Amino acid sequence: MYYEIRRYQARPGRREEWVRYMEDVVIPFQASLGMDVTASFVDDEDEDGYVWIRRFEDETQSKAVYEAVYQNDRWKNEIGPAVGSLLIPEKTVVTRVVPTPASPLR
Repeated sequence: MYYEIRRYQARPGRREEWVRYMEDVVIPFQASLGMDVTASFVDDEDEDGYVWIRRFEDETQSKAVYEAVYQNDRWKNEIGPAVGSLLIPEKTVVTRVVPTPASPLR
């Protein structure tokens, strides 16, 4: 099992709009296709920063869920373009982490 910690930078002044879109559209859409969204945060020290965490059982499951989400027509035609308009894509940082043996997230 592993997690993705995804750090995004909203376009200046648009974080509140981004959070609403994530909570109302992106997270429910991805969850409906099998994505396990573990957490969602705003950065307390960066007014445009946003972080979320997704959990995967293994590489096979992540590939299947990635395909289900990102090859979906709704993602390609509606959600993906909206995401691009709210975020600065080149500032996205994705870190893959594995919980330690004593971690409660194991």
